[in-house]
Amino acid sequence: MIDLLKIAKTEADGGDLQQIFDNIYEKSDMRPNGYPDAIVWKGGNHNIKINPIAHSLTDAFALLGTIAAIDVLGLPFYALPMWSQIRHDLKLAPLSWFGNMPITSIKWSTAGDAYVRDHDGSKVVVMGKSGNAPLRTQAGVYCNVRPYGTITVVRCMPCLPYSQDKSVFNVDPKTGIIHSEMNTPGIQMAYAARLFLKMVHETQKLGRVAFKPTQAMEDGINAGLLTWLLEGTQFKIGRRWAVNAYDEHKENVDKIIALLPPDFKDGMSEWSGQIEQHIADTNYGLLLWDLINHQDTVVLSTDLDGDRLTDLLADVSDPLRYFGSRIIKKLNSKAHMDYLWNEMGYTTGNGRDMTSVMYRMDGPPIHEQTLGSADAMLLRLLDGDETVGGTKKPYDPRIHFVLIRDAYIDANPGNKELEKWLDGILNKFDNIYSGDRPGFIEGYEKLKDAIKPFE
Repeated sequence: MIDLLKIAKTEADGGDLQQIFDNIYEKSDMRPNGYPDAIVWKGGNHNIKINPIAHSLTDAFALLGTIAAIDVLGLPFYALPMWSQIRHDLKLAPLSWFGNMPITSIKWSTAGDAYVRDHDGSKVVVMGKSGNAPLRTQAGVYCNVRPYGTITVVRCMPCLPYSQDKSVFNVDPKTGIIHSEMNTPGIQMAYAARLFLKMVHETQKLGRVAFKPTQAMEDGINAGLLTWLLEGTQFKIGRRWAVNAYDEHKENVDKIIALLPPDFKDGMSEWSGQIEQHIADTNYGLLLWDLINHQDTVVLSTDLDGDRLTDLLADVSDPLRYFGSRIIKKLNSKAHMDYLWNEMGYTTGNGRDMTSVMYRMDGPPIHEQTLGSADAMLLRLLDGDETVGGTKKPYDPRIHFVLIRDAYIDANPGNKELEKWLDGILNKFDNIYSGDRPGFIEGYEKLKDAIKPFE
């Protein structure tokens, strides 16, 4: 058994976490592309025929939950240091290490307001805040994909419109950067748009586009790229924008097209599906109807609007259930809204179970997850009263097992035996955590007893 409380106390006291992990895991010969001096640990059983994944060891329960889960599962993995203090001490170098690991990876969104010790001993906010933006840049991420219920959002990164001044607007022919206050990367947008069309084609879900091509200069270029990609395909377009964005922005769009691989559109002539071209604002209302009507939808958005769309998806289910419960009460029914929600086929919770996958232009994807109140929950554990006198529930580590399951399946396509075993792990987890949730350490011990490692 790993002493999880010792790790938590070491982190809280600003102790040497690196030394702790040097004692728990082996040093690895695996190195990120271009970073021979990176710190990489190796753990789990590397003798079985399973492709390993890489973990980022970040903060609070993102750190403890990961360590507990990988110890319970025993699958082969690599781990890299990513907690706030080491990111700060090494001037964000761990972000580059992790972002360039040549295998499927899992990244936890880290605390953006964390305080760390600066070189002079003073307390400062961690360099790079959450680390999300610099990591995505280092890793060559062009988008993330967030499936939630019937809606999947394809969100280009960074892609932050909106520039209004046409007189200073252009595209750099060497980089494809769309000039604006935000510097939207046109090449990444092209990759995101192609992935969106590929997903619509493969799933035959309804495709919606959330751009503002007649208002934002960047979105004119983005819409022009999408229009160019649609040319020569079998897609049917229902609602169309008022203008042909490729014709309107042809000179600038062609600068980006010239930077793409020559085979970028290969095979797309056979792609088909239904595409609806909306302005960004319209999608907020449409997605509510899509959720209510069980409409399977894929949405293409920029980072700015994609963030708002995914926030909406994360937040909307609770108020819908609350409104439903008020109707039930008004009708004097004895039905329970949570049970009805499941009976009617809705699967969305409250956003804490929303995962995402970041796609890189070169290399396998990075599975990503955010933990909201993990810092406060860890403090309760360290204070010795995890439930605050029975008023709070202990930390629920299920998301760690869900995310790890998804990443291993992604890294080992076609391995049905592994997939079946991982599904069985979730069933065992749910048996232990159903009813009164055990404390974090108690749950870890019960999982260790109940789960036999994969052979």
